Amino acid sequence: MIPVERGFRMPAEWERHARTFIAWPVKKSMLNPDQFESFVSGYIEVIEAVAAFEAVTILVNHRDLPVVQAHFSQKQRIDWLVIKHEDAWLRDNGPTFVVNDQGAIAGINWKFNGWGGKYAPWILDDQVARKLLATYHLPCFDAPIVLEGGSIHVDGEGTLLTTEQCLLHPNRNPTFDRAEIEAVLKQYLNVKKIIWLKRGLDGDDTDGHIDNVASFAAPGKVLLQVCEDPRDPNYQVTQENLQILAEEEDAKGRKLQVIPVLQPPKMMVNGRRLPLSYLNFYFVNGGIILPLFGEKARETDRNALNIFRCTFPDRIIRTIDGLKLIREGGNVHCITQQMPSGLNGSKGE
Repeated sequence: MIPVERGFRMPAEWERHARTFIAWPVKKSMLNPDQFESFVSGYIEVIEAVAAFEAVTILVNHRDLPVVQAHFSQKQRIDWLVIKHEDAWLRDNGPTFVVNDQGAIAGINWKFNGWGGKYAPWILDDQVARKLLATYHLPCFDAPIVLEGGSIHVDGEGTLLTTEQCLLHPNRNPTFDRAEIEAVLKQYLNVKKIIWLKRGLDGDDTDGHIDNVASFAAPGKVLLQVCEDPRDPNYQVTQENLQILAEEEDAKGRKLQVIPVLQPPKMMVNGRRLPLSYLNFYFVNGGIILPLFGEKARETDRNALNIFRCTFPDRIIRTIDGLKLIREGGNVHCITQQMPSGLNGSKGE
């Protein structure tokens, strides 16, 4: 049986959470292992920021358990769970949680192949979702396609945002065409309308994850990162995205309101462009965790912060140092995975 047949749907991220899951970093998987301590400090900052709003469970390898316990044993709303993993981007290899009208919670176990075979090994990471769901005694639906959680956003009312660059990339599901992938998304997430943007940001080695490009702010309302410099590869990408969204309707037939957010200035590290994005933020109960980038980005930081405050006047906007995480290629949204509230998942709320 598939989720839609049992009335399950993927809720919007702003719907109430029971808790947030975050996987502890693994030094040997890092692009820049010499920056491990800085990376860990970024994780600690995010964990403590999220815990100010809701419970946090840290997935940790057994060898790292003493370190995690030393950092967080006295902190309220933070606990840990020993699950073996090889990389720490839980948005992408963790379960996608779904709920039904009776308050039941289940999880989808997508296939995971290290972002298109780029980062081996991934055998343990492909097992994380199933192990996490088993720990909480939640039903698990094994999906037939490779998919990372950062490649999709939903509005909770039947509309899904994604990019062709990622979901249609031959390094994910070479035997599935667009119609077949759409069918799986509708069956497993209970969405009715899929809006396809073309490409993701320049420098993003996830092959264009949507969570760096665009995000629903509410049903019918989309935040979109934009570039105003025609010399920047992101200019064409974001102009194309603006045009697509201007012509689209959501599953309820609403024209989309698009809120542009100016991208941070370009930043290079070791000859590699960092995919800086304010859209890689994370909803928490009553708040938002927003990465800022400082240094040359102070002006765009202020602009983004003002936009988020105006867009979400009823939420507390808590900022974190996004530079500590982005040097490894991702940010706040990439390392978090929300469990929605429900009858069998509300503990820790």
